[in-house]
Amino acid sequence: MLLYMSQSQEATPSPLHSVSVAGVVVREDGRLLAIRRADNGTWELPGGVLELDETPEAGVAREVLEETGIHVEVDELTGVYKNTTRGIVALVFRCKPSGGTERTSAESTAVSWLTPDEVSERMAEVYAIRLLDALDSNGPHVRSHDGKQLIPVGSQLMPDVSIPGDA
Repeated sequence: MLLYMSQSQEATPSPLHSVSVAGVVVREDGRLLAIRRADNGTWELPGGVLELDETPEAGVAREVLEETGIHVEVDELTGVYKNTTRGIVALVFRCKPSGGTERTSAESTAVSWLTPDEVSERMAEVYAIRLLDALDSNGPHVRSHDGKQLIPVGSQLMPDVSIPGDA
């Protein structure tokens, strides 16, 4: 799903942002579902690009099932995360497992149920925060990162722009 479109010189639309979805799947014992990605070996939430014809909730359920073999019930949006380097806006939802059996896929080399401490040990901060935010009842959270580290709340990446009519 494209949020914004711009016109290049050839009049071919190009996306400025893409939207991804991810699921924080929480078991009754408090363990969290995570995958080790096949493309780069990092531990992350199951998720991926939201298709044009699906709702965010349907996209989360599809991605979690595709990557882990686990069916989920989607509960609520827990955070919105922007990767300022790659132009990806991720919508993260807390989910409950509702069936299925853990398995790897073409996109995952391992599927594991982690404790919150294991999440902090295995995942980069910019991805671990998504799981930890989902456990916090003060959400949804809105955060930005550059792919390696979180950008402090209130930081401006662009210069101030005055809007005509603003006082």
